[in-house]
Amino acid sequence: MNRSRGKIRPPRRGLATDHVDFDEYWEVLAQSLREIYAKNASHLSFEEVYRNAYKLVLKKHGDRLYGNVKKLVGEHLQTVAVEDVKPLLPSSIVTGDVSFGTATTERRTVGTKFLERLKFVWEDHQLCMGMMKEVLMYMDRVFCADHKIPSIYVACMGLFRDHILRHPEYNIGNALNSVIIDQVRMERDGDIINRATIRACVYMLEGLYETEEEHENQKVYLTSFEKNFISASEVFYQKEGEQLLRDCDAATYLRKVDKRLKEEYSRCHDTLSVLTEPKIMRVVDQKLIEANINDVMEMEGSGLRFMLDNDRYEDLKLVYELISRVDSEKRSLKKKMCARLVTMGKEINRTISTPQASTASGADGTGDSSKSSAAVVSEERVANNITLVAIRWVDEVLALKDKYENIWERSFDKDKGIQAAMTRAFTDFINDFDRSPEFISLFIDENLRKGLKGKTESEVDAVLDKALTLFRYITDKDVFERYYKKHLSRRLLMNRSVSHDAEKQMIGKFKMEVGFAFTGKFEGMFKDMNISEEMTSEFKRASQESDSNYKKGVELSVQILTSTFWPVGGGGTNDHPCVYPPEIRAARDSFTKYYLDRHSGRRLDWRPDMGTADIRATFKGKRHELSVTTYGMVILMAFSELNPGDVLSFEEIHTITSIPEQDLVRNLQALAVAPKTRVLIKKPMSRDVRLTDVFAINEEFSSKFMRIRIGVVATNRAETEQERKDTDEKTERYRGATIEAALVRIMKQRKLISHTELVNEVLTQMGSRFNPDLTMVKKRIESLMEREYMERAEGERQVYRYIY
Repeated sequence: MNRSRGKIRPPRRGLATDHVDFDEYWEVLAQSLREIYAKNASHLSFEEVYRNAYKLVLKKHGDRLYGNVKKLVGEHLQTVAVEDVKPLLPSSIVTGDVSFGTATTERRTVGTKFLERLKFVWEDHQLCMGMMKEVLMYMDRVFCADHKIPSIYVACMGLFRDHILRHPEYNIGNALNSVIIDQVRMERDGDIINRATIRACVYMLEGLYETEEEHENQKVYLTSFEKNFISASEVFYQKEGEQLLRDCDAATYLRKVDKRLKEEYSRCHDTLSVLTEPKIMRVVDQKLIEANINDVMEMEGSGLRFMLDNDRYEDLKLVYELISRVDSEKRSLKKKMCARLVTMGKEINRTISTPQASTASGADGTGDSSKSSAAVVSEERVANNITLVAIRWVDEVLALKDKYENIWERSFDKDKGIQAAMTRAFTDFINDFDRSPEFISLFIDENLRKGLKGKTESEVDAVLDKALTLFRYITDKDVFERYYKKHLSRRLLMNRSVSHDAEKQMIGKFKMEVGFAFTGKFEGMFKDMNISEEMTSEFKRASQESDSNYKKGVELSVQILTSTFWPVGGGGTNDHPCVYPPEIRAARDSFTKYYLDRHSGRRLDWRPDMGTADIRATFKGKRHELSVTTYGMVILMAFSELNPGDVLSFEEIHTITSIPEQDLVRNLQALAVAPKTRVLIKKPMSRDVRLTDVFAINEEFSSKFMRIRIGVVATNRAETEQERKDTDEKTERYRGATIEAALVRIMKQRKLISHTELVNEVLTQMGSRFNPDLTMVKKRIESLMEREYMERAEGERQVYRYIY
């Protein structure tokens, strides 16, 4: 068609009065429209054709023109359906056979030809209607607008839908849906299809609407094709999920699902429509992930347990990503992962063998006294072994934590919910092990005594942070505090701490974590050490100025310990008796007088079990300096007055020194059994100290070192069974007093409070220290009522009133 670039001239004067024969004008116009369909529009004059349509609308023939154009287009489309589309319509579609070709190649070829024909017919219809739209522009602007009816272009798009896709006889639309779905099925099975042709047909479906209002949700693509496509996809993925479960291991299943998700995303963006993406993704999520992911994680030999145990980071990342698609909380992943974590933690608890102390049998004929001594030795050996076990337990728990931290960082995208679940899992199995507070304290003690030598500041900080992490998991922090205080006192008093800066750094971390109330006693211990050092220096100066009660052979260094800060018990001299040598006793009495003269109202209880001493001794003409415990010094001084070759029995040493039997056994083991520090000889020679043994100075002792440290067996060790029982009893008493103090504080503040509110308040306040037992809380309430701190409100048994 020739199209003039110039303006369309207005009709000549007098046109309004000209008579217009509709049939004559329509015949000319209809012939022009047929020429457009026949691709012979090049010889047509656009101006002439436009004027014919213009005149008909102007002379009020718009309704007849609108109807005749629709009729002409409809007849043309009917012909197209019969002559162009029907011959390529897959025969099986016509006969109703769902599988319209058994061979994939045949189905692909037949389907592609059918789609290409529809693509051609659609594009031709669009082209012709575009030209007609320009010719009938005046009718659209005037007649259609005035009568509020769709433009001729929109109306003829509807005719394409009705006469081609929904042909009453050939059902071309259903055939189109089936062919596209079958092509997609072939692509899912690994075949190659013509995506461009399918995309063109999808554009056609997206360009057609159910009604002439053309609402977006009324697209034929959505109302006709997409529902069938989603239904077919559900069936496909249901079967594929079942097959994959039968044929694949967990990792392979996950990778195939991930591949399917990427394929469907690509298909929606490149072949079908982005409108379908969320719906088809939901199908894959439901059929392949939501329905089967639990079975996949539980697969024997390849499931979640295998992945966690063998650090399969990529597979675990896929598990996390796929589950995140169907459950934002990742409940099943957290549940199964934490169950495995708790199982591994409890396995560590179980495999940590805790040797039990056993008494020696009297088979050697040493009598009851020998049994008692052997029992002491056996308990000491058990305690030493448990100390090594404690370090191993903490190392294994930390290794487990590092393992799961790596998985969390590399596979779980540092998910906060999973981190919280891991924390609960660690808390569960760590607190399930009743010795965890003691073992964690022993681990810190081991590192602060010797484990930090040669480490940089950052490495020291890393070790302390690991210990702090385990500390966070402990619910009974009051039990940990008791053990830590005990171990810290040993390090300070025996000068075994590798770094006071590291000690204070650790205490600072505790303070940041749980507050000053937890660390106040630890800091008080350091304060006592500083004050003691100053007081010892002042005492030495005063002693040197006056010879009164001062022996030049004894240099005394005293640590003054505040009983509320240190784990020293209540009655030092009664609990740990010891008969000091005269020169030591004189120095002790001198310092006691010096101290009490300056601090009235105080009392000093001497603790020989917590001190050390340096003794000068000569063996084979060579002088040595022996560093021993205070008890060790008292034992050696008992031999200083003996003639060479003289011996003392165990009972004689016990009588002379009054050292408790258990402590005496431990110190004699260090002095007479340990090969490198055997300054005494024991007869008969054995690894154990018995009450029937005799001891003498080892005149043949020699060492290449001038200064010799003689360590006492288990100066830093785990508690024996009896010591644990004592600790538990002290903890229960402490908890009872703490709960009572909290109850009184709450009652003082509230004056009147219900039983439930009071108990909940106590549980909240005590939560940072320990988990109070409800029975204990009720007993403390009853105890306070008996002592008239509180009473039940009149007429209300569940309400308490503070008595003041």
